[in-house]
Amino acid sequence: MKIGRHKGTGRYLIREARRAAKNAYCPYSRFAVGAAILSSDGRVFSGANVENSSYGLTVCAERSAIVAAVSAGAREFLAIAVVGGGRQTSILPCGACLQFLSEFCGAKMPVFLAPLRGGAGRMTVLGKLLPSAFMFKKKGVVET
Repeated sequence: MKIGRHKGTGRYLIREARRAAKNAYCPYSRFAVGAAILSSDGRVFSGANVENSSYGLTVCAERSAIVAAVSAGAREFLAIAVVGGGRQTSILPCGACLQFLSEFCGAKMPVFLAPLRGGAGRMTVLGKLLPSAFMFKKKGVVET
């Protein structure tokens, strides 16, 4: 579904992230996480965490959503929602997911965080969550 920039974007993305979390494969942690990311052309891509008995091979919901989007041709994003945790507590994306997001998203991109089941969400921006993202310049010079 395509959506534009409007006041309800955060609520819509949180709803889609909660829907995605229902597909989480988390038999080891029993900790479902969902994400939904809005591309610049208005498409929404969702993802859920997929665990593996070798924990290092687990794929987080945020990266799952971005990989789906990039695989469909999206390269620019406007906002993301991440849901997980208890009824009243939201979670933060892990460092790997924040770095992965920074590859495609600017520091001012809204990040909506909400509990998995009900409860109010909150908004922050990527740059507050990862203030010093590792980035290559286009000519191969490293920035930190």
